[in-house]
Amino acid sequence: MLRRINLSATIIVLVCFFLPWVQISCAGAKDTLSGLSLARQDDPLVWLVPLSMCAVLVFVLLRMRPARPQLLGVLSTFAGLITAVMMNRERTRAHGESGLIAAQLTGWFWLGFIAAGVVILTGIAILLRKGPEQIDKVR
Repeated sequence: MLRRINLSATIIVLVCFFLPWVQISCAGAKDTLSGLSLARQDDPLVWLVPLSMCAVLVFVLLRMRPARPQLLGVLSTFAGLITAVMMNRERTRAHGESGLIAAQLTGWFWLGFIAAGVVILTGIAILLRKGPEQIDKVR
């Protein structure tokens, strides 16, 4: 169940990366910037968002090392943290702009940010979950 939630949240983050994150308006003219356009124009570190989420996606879909879910937990936790930090950085940049240009974050940004939090939480839950071999050791 946690693996499915993790996979869904990862896909949501990836899709939201290509949707508008920031809406800019100046003297009646409006424009939007997606995560992709922000990565290409302003900050190349934003490329860490899709790269880290693709790593989780590949790991989940290939079901590498199914006997070791801790690897998925560690990868998901760190990928989610990287994504959340990068998105929070873009949030502070958007709110830091003042003057004639007004920049607002879109709902797609917030959906991706929340999904990154879900990736972190499911990664931690996978790490803390006891597998059948750990339950047998307790008995």
